[in-house]
Amino acid sequence: MAFKLTIIGAGSLTFARTLFSDIMHVPELRGIEVAFTDISQENLDMVTELCQRDLDANGIKTKIFATTDRREALKGARYIVNCVRVGGLEAFETDIDIPLKYGVDQCVGDTLCIGGIMYGQRGIAAVLDFCRDIREVAEPNALLLNYSNPMAMLTWACIKYGGVRTLGLCHGEIHGEMQIADVLGLKDRKELDVICAGLNHQTWYLSVKHNGEEMIGKLLEGFEKHPEYSVQEKVRIDVLKRFGHYSTESNGHLSEYVSWYRKRPGEIEKWIDLSSWINGETGGYLRVCRENRNWFKTEFPKLMSEPPKDYDKDERSSEHGSYIIEALETGRVYRGHFNVMNNGAITNLPDECVVEVPCYVDGNGISVPQVGDLPLGCAAVCSQSSWVQRLAVEAGVHGDAELLKQAALMDPLTGAVCNPPEVWQMVDEMLIAQEKWLPQYAEAIADAKARFAKGDLIPTKEGYRGAVRIREKTVEEVSAERKEREERAKRE
Repeated sequence: MAFKLTIIGAGSLTFARTLFSDIMHVPELRGIEVAFTDISQENLDMVTELCQRDLDANGIKTKIFATTDRREALKGARYIVNCVRVGGLEAFETDIDIPLKYGVDQCVGDTLCIGGIMYGQRGIAAVLDFCRDIREVAEPNALLLNYSNPMAMLTWACIKYGGVRTLGLCHGEIHGEMQIADVLGLKDRKELDVICAGLNHQTWYLSVKHNGEEMIGKLLEGFEKHPEYSVQEKVRIDVLKRFGHYSTESNGHLSEYVSWYRKRPGEIEKWIDLSSWINGETGGYLRVCRENRNWFKTEFPKLMSEPPKDYDKDERSSEHGSYIIEALETGRVYRGHFNVMNNGAITNLPDECVVEVPCYVDGNGISVPQVGDLPLGCAAVCSQSSWVQRLAVEAGVHGDAELLKQAALMDPLTGAVCNPPEVWQMVDEMLIAQEKWLPQYAEAIADAKARFAKGDLIPTKEGYRGAVRIREKTVEEVSAERKEREERAKRE
């Protein structure tokens, strides 16, 4: 088959290489044209070298075209994968550390809460530039597969304002299926017939059937008795107990999307578990990202000495992207949960919001069935989040600082912790700190700087590191942990 695939943000070693490897697992797709682009020449070179070595080892003649010129990479592309982190770790640190001064304690900060809202502002400015280039130089009706967070906000901006056909893709629902299968004593999630619907990272398992029998009623007892999940997923289990449905997202993620579990510093620790950052550690994802960056730069030569991937034998990941492209190009049917504009798929959420729902893909395109109503409590949780997202999208597109501050005030956790004057000052401080990634806010940032220059600011907790912060590991410690995980996986 002859078409072009472009990966934006290809300097992300683990993710970009996984997605590319998945596509190369499909024999019919091994003759495609491939372009990688990234703003970091160093990272782009390393990932390209690894992926090209994999291609060569598998006897595939494709040569990856790698360039920091995004527009050149997008020329003639039929499929575009976006996996960028706008602002990198430098901006991410401000998403976590500035809110902590105001008492907002986040685990991840990339989807909702004040960190996710500000991450969205940076991302919206970037993806609209991507969309302009796609409209102008890519293949007509090209498909953008967006993996970047905040998923709903960026996908929403691309569809409504970018003028590009876009699907948002996330693996949270798949991981939840694995947990549910484990709780039910099953070996493989594929034994289940699952329907999920909601918003990205707030999607609900509405139906879980095994051999035609509905298993939803058995989940609470199963999770409460599970030796690991009962400790690691306290927030998700509590939400399941109170709303009747399990949420797709991890304990740490979910804890910062609602107002109940992280608003009192003294109570945070009882809702989380420190065996993994994803269970709720303060700034956990930022810590792990920093550790992995340091490890990658140090360990890259060792990666090149490892055996290349074998596309015929190595396991294909469960990420949706390669299956969607395969289905569209070969006609094989694929069912997955994707992020799309609602347009009536969930009947008790606004038509104009991005929802995560079951979809089908084949040679005729992408079909989105109507799910119907969410259970009322689940819909209420999602509805509040959808309005935060809508305010944030409109703010990011138009550079409207008042809408941005309203989004932060309406955010469940931010609003539970901060009063309106604190929210206004915090957003001003974050706009100033992130100025170089927020071109749409030039005037608002100038005004914020003037307010800060006057002094008379609300006192904050300078240097506060959060309720449960863990020391960043050394490269040697990260390497030892990775080696232990690999050996354990081999034994299992």
